[in-house]
Amino acid sequence: MSIEIGSTLPKFTLTDQNGATFNSKTDIGKTPCVIYFYPKNFTPGCTAEACSFRDAYEDFIIHDVKVIGISSDSESSHRKFSNKFNLPFTLLADENKEVRSLFKVQGKLLGLLPGRETFVFDANGSLVFKFDGMSAGPHITKALDIIKNLHDA
Repeated sequence: MSIEIGSTLPKFTLTDQNGATFNSKTDIGKTPCVIYFYPKNFTPGCTAEACSFRDAYEDFIIHDVKVIGISSDSESSHRKFSNKFNLPFTLLADENKEVRSLFKVQGKLLGLLPGRETFVFDANGSLVFKFDGMSAGPHITKALDIIKNLHDA
């Protein structure tokens, strides 16, 4: 079971696709953010999900939302993935799966596949929405709907 609605954004530090250190407490928590965990770079479902976030990125930016993708792929793999598909958002390398564990994102198919889960945090760093599903498409639309509702509230 993953972290619960109302939980505070967990503290973590990882490296992004450009080799920069990313710290959750300094880099997010002032504006809403979407953090999505995905299984693996360059796989069909993960590519579709990343490209869907890319295609909707302007809608997230309009609402001053940070989008962050996390998988256990290396910084180098993230850089290649980001460059190949022109991804304008941050990808974080969680090679030891520590942050995945911190968020309690469970594996699927008897643990053979890393889970796909999306979390939406408000500007105060409080979890307002989470979605767990192996199909990539709904993650973007559901996150964007929540962000629009936060903005309109």
